[in-house]
Amino acid sequence: MPGSSKPLLSVLSGGNPGVTPIWLMRQAGRYLPEYRELRARKGGFLELVYDAEAAAEITLQPIRRFGFDGAILFSDILIVPHALGQDLRFEAGEGPRLTPPLVDASLAALERVPARLEPIYRTVEKVAARLPGETTLLGFAGSPWTVATYMVAGQGSREQAEARRFAYADPDAFAAIIDAISELTVDYLSGQIAAGVEAVQLFDSWSGSLSPDQFRRWVIAPTARIVAKLKARHPGTPVIGFPKGAGARLEAYARETGVDALGLDETIDPDWAVRVLPENLPLQGNLDPLALLAGGAALETAVGRILSSFQGRPHIFNLGHGIIKETPIAHVERLLELVRR
Repeated sequence: MPGSSKPLLSVLSGGNPGVTPIWLMRQAGRYLPEYRELRARKGGFLELVYDAEAAAEITLQPIRRFGFDGAILFSDILIVPHALGQDLRFEAGEGPRLTPPLVDASLAALERVPARLEPIYRTVEKVAARLPGETTLLGFAGSPWTVATYMVAGQGSREQAEARRFAYADPDAFAAIIDAISELTVDYLSGQIAAGVEAVQLFDSWSGSLSPDQFRRWVIAPTARIVAKLKARHPGTPVIGFPKGAGARLEAYARETGVDALGLDETIDPDWAVRVLPENLPLQGNLDPLALLAGGAALETAVGRILSSFQGRPHIFNLGHGIIKETPIAHVERLLELVRR
């Protein structure tokens, strides 16, 4: 609520706490020495995600070090296809692999394993019990289109050609994949909320690869269904939408999905966003992660412009995408000084 003692939650409800709240995508991760040390002891990435105690510790590490206003759950968007029955592994230097890829296999042949979601809920419970009282706990899931691109191809790709071709060639079969992801995502986010998260974010990292008609069908429509169902179950829990690469289609996304706040990537002009997007919609973003990596005058100029542009409307400071692993900790500390001074 606007009067909340949690600044980030207040902004998500349309309030203005005076000082812009801040959290960073991928704030819990490889740029932190404490994360690297824990991973070296515990094993691979997926082992960390499914170890509730380790995942809770990783979620809390940047809160202890920097005092961000939001703690983002340490997990991965591919937990949903794993629970839908695909095998998931992470290969060093090459990223995630899902088998069997649905370009070669049937969705109906997958055997669902909903128990794979349970460790994530335990992580949420552990973090919620340890967070400072002023810090908002954020859950998340991948949006259906982005998750489907991995399920179809079995791995990530820059152009998402396999999924785009599949969607054109057999839209009914692709719609079944989108629907399965959407249904489980509602249950998954609902479970996170029941376990203690206070707001959720939908990551649509590959939304920018679609044509306008395909964007409406595979990004806007399923996102709207998820948001409506979540609001029916949890009417007080804000939903942040983050359709990376959407560009001018952000206006339609903002008006048609029902999200409570909109994340902006680094390609969006803040002045355009303020002028075009719904006046009272909280906006989140949108510092270029490379400006944070560079530091110095480039960082100060970029931060100053963003704060100036969004002054007077509900705004959460964030990056335009995830923090880069080589980012110096001193640059993050300087960012916090600039935002909070």
